Amino acid sequence: QVQLVESGGGAVQAGGSLRLSCVASGRTFNYFAMGWFRQAPGKEREFVAAITGTGRRTYNEGSVKGRFTISRENAKNTVYLQMNSLNPDAPAVYYCAADSGLPMPENPDYWGQGTQVTVSS
Repeated sequence: QVQLVESGGGAVQAGGSLRLSCVASGRTFNYFAMGWFRQAPGKEREFVAAITGTGRRTYNEGSVKGRFTISRENAKNTVYLQMNSLNPDAPAVYYCAADSGLPMPENPDYWGQGTQVTVSS
């Protein structure tokens, strides 16, 4: 089993930045590819970004390329999502996920509980 706990969500003005963190426990962290998903009200959950177990390769959904960066610190069992230039399509609950491989599937092996991000104009 893997437990994932996100933090760092909150309210930000349009154009601002937030950094989300996700701490994992329970299994060898660097074994897992890690990802971030988001779900806006009334919409399906969608993929945002993913990173390999070593951190050498990352993948981003098209609309966040150049604005969001996923990274990880295996020594701290933590994955991050740096979000810059947040715009009105960003408000959502952001979920951390872990899976044994990439590409990240729609239903990864493990999910966090989510952290809310709100963007105001």
